[in-house]
Amino acid sequence: MSKAARERSARERLAAERKRQAAREKQRRLLAIVLGSVVAVALIVVAAVLVIDQKNKNGRAEAHQGPLAPVSRQADGSIVMAKAGVTKPELEIFEDFQCPICKQFEEATGKTVQQLALEGKVKVVYRPFHLFGQQKDPVRINSLRSAEAALCVPADKWISYHDALFKFQPAEGSKGFSPDDLVKWGKDVGVTDPNFEKCVRDEQKKSTVDAMTKYALQDRGVDGTPTVFLNGQKLDTAQVMNPAGLRAVIDAAGSAGK
Repeated sequence: MSKAARERSARERLAAERKRQAAREKQRRLLAIVLGSVVAVALIVVAAVLVIDQKNKNGRAEAHQGPLAPVSRQADGSIVMAKAGVTKPELEIFEDFQCPICKQFEEATGKTVQQLALEGKVKVVYRPFHLFGQQKDPVRINSLRSAEAALCVPADKWISYHDALFKFQPAEGSKGFSPDDLVKWGKDVGVTDPNFEKCVRDEQKKSTVDAMTKYALQDRGVDGTPTVFLNGQKLDTAQVMNPAGLRAVIDAAGSAGK
C-alpha cells in the first residue's frame, strides 16, 4: 500500500472514530435529558402528593348538603338510614374507614345508596368495624381510631362525619386520623356535644367497636371490605361498585317483596 493510500486510510479511520464519538456523545446527551425529565416529573408528582396530603390533613370537613332519610343509631352501634316504616329490602354495608376500596365504593355508589334510602326503596344499615386489627401501625391504629370516633358522633351528624373520614382517609402505611383531626372534623360538621372530644380522645367506644368487629368477622363471616349484604345475601363486587347495577338489584328485591 502506497504512502498516500495509508494516509487516506488513516484519515478515514479517524473520521469514522470521530463519528462514533459524536454519536456516543449525542446518546449521552439524550439520556441525560430523558433522565432529567423523569426526575423532574417525579419531583412534580411527589410535590403534588405532599400538597394534597397536607391539604387533606389540614382540610375542613363539610356537613352533608341536601335531604337524607332519617338516620338513627341502634344499640349495637350500627347506623340505620331509612324512611319510617321501611324495613325491606335491607342493605347492610360493612366497611372500614382505612380501607381504600371502601373509599372507592363510597365515591362510586354512596350517593346512590343515600338516594335509594330517601326514596323509601331500601333500609340501609352501616356497620363500621375494625378490619385491620392484625396489621401493623399506623394502619391498625388508623382503622381503630376512625371506627371509635365515628361511634362518638351523634346519629344526625353521622353521614357527614362518615363522608369526612373517607375524604381524609390517609394513604396506606402513612400516619393519619390523629385525635386532633378526628375532633376537629366532628366540630366542622356541627357536632356540639360537649362529651364528643373526650369520647374520641379517651377511646370510649373501643368495646363497642370490638363487639361490632366480632359480629362482622365471626358471626357474619366478613373477610374483606366493603362487604355488602342485601336481605342477608352477599352482593358481588360488580353490583356493589356500579350505581346502576346496585339500584337495579335493590329495585328487583323491592318488587319481589311486594
